[in-house]
Amino acid sequence: MPSSTVENYLKQILVESLQGTSSEVGMGRIADCLGVTPGTATTMVKSMESKGLVKYRPRKGVKLTTAGRKVGMNMLRRHRLLETFLVETLGLDWGEIHEEAEVLEHAISEKVLEKLDEFLGRPSHDPHGDPIPTRRGGLPKASNRCLLDCKEGDLVRIESIKDQEKEFLQFARKNKLIPGRKIEVIRHDRIADSIEIKIDNKTVITLGSKTAEKIVIRN
Repeated sequence: MPSSTVENYLKQILVESLQGTSSEVGMGRIADCLGVTPGTATTMVKSMESKGLVKYRPRKGVKLTTAGRKVGMNMLRRHRLLETFLVETLGLDWGEIHEEAEVLEHAISEKVLEKLDEFLGRPSHDPHGDPIPTRRGGLPKASNRCLLDCKEGDLVRIESIKDQEKEFLQFARKNKLIPGRKIEVIRHDRIADSIEIKIDNKTVITLGSKTAEKIVIRN
């Protein structure tokens, strides 16, 4: 069985490949996400390559093999089901659950995981709006559009929140920027680098481009 460190790497490579336009992920990005130096990340990736979990190209990046993707998808399933359980059953705030799930995902057995999925009603998405992989490794197709892509007059719905950091999630919750909310784009000022939106036909707020990029939407 892979170590928890290897599982973390495989899950992060999978997540980054799903969010990007290529299955190959740059080493700098992996190092940043996991909070390690590029040298440490490269050493780990080379070790994983020797075990048939990834394919690595120096100065290019890394991508998962079929075996690596299977492990990564399983870890992603564990993580997102646990986040759902922590919010819906235990009542934790969605800004607190990421780190808790990071710990629990390595300890839960497959038997308990399946019972948890059944108990939760086999949810398709976690509290952040991200799709939950199925037991067989299937993954609902996620939107690749963010709020920043919208133009004035667009009517959309929030699908998910990219940034999992506690501070940003608390900001999103406070401003009702949560999955399922309806958004109307009132003004998109590219010179001022801002976008003004109305949420559920009520609240009007103005966001900067960096914030708008973190909000995934669907028509």
